[in-house]
Amino acid sequence: MKLTKYEHSCMVIEKGGSSVVIDPGSFTTPLSDLDGVVAIVITHEHADHWTPEQLTRLLDRNPDARILGPAGVAAAAADFTVETVAHGDKVEIDPFSFEFFGEKHAVIHESIPLVDNVGVLVDDNLYYAGDSYTLPGVAVETLAAPIGAPWLKIGEAMDYVLAVKPRRSFPVHEMVLSQVGKTMTQGRIEAVTTQGGGEFFVLEPGESLDL
Repeated sequence: MKLTKYEHSCMVIEKGGSSVVIDPGSFTTPLSDLDGVVAIVITHEHADHWTPEQLTRLLDRNPDARILGPAGVAAAAADFTVETVAHGDKVEIDPFSFEFFGEKHAVIHESIPLVDNVGVLVDDNLYYAGDSYTLPGVAVETLAAPIGAPWLKIGEAMDYVLAVKPRRSFPVHEMVLSQVGKTMTQGRIEAVTTQGGGEFFVLEPGESLDL
């Protein structure tokens, strides 16, 4: 199984000629050339994690791809067929398995309503919590760790990685940061990953990691 990092929080996981796309949002370059997509997972409704244009591009080439997301995504993407998933749900889409965790987006400010958000565990290996610090309560091989967001404080992100204690991690949700900011926050996440006995990898858009 191979993971390819795209901009921000978009990832593509490939296995046996099939692939899963996670969070194809507005900060990600147009996804116009992906074939073999059997599933699209959207963790929450914010535009940096999905857009109608990105879904249309993917479905034009992969019309049978299934879209999975929480109730808020199903409402926001009403022009598409979204299968609603929630905390505790498990879904099999050959050749992948998905388990979902959590219910809400992390707090940005008390004046901003919380939206639905689910974390996803793919094939009992890759865990990505969307815009939350939801702990899966299971062993995590590979963690997609957020490093920059309006809701993120780096100390909280570090505590989250320490609590998950992944065998390896890599940074996501980075497009809101300058290069200086990315370098600083990546160093913090690397420190706590290695403290927990894991390895840290920086993946630039288009780079891959074998899972």
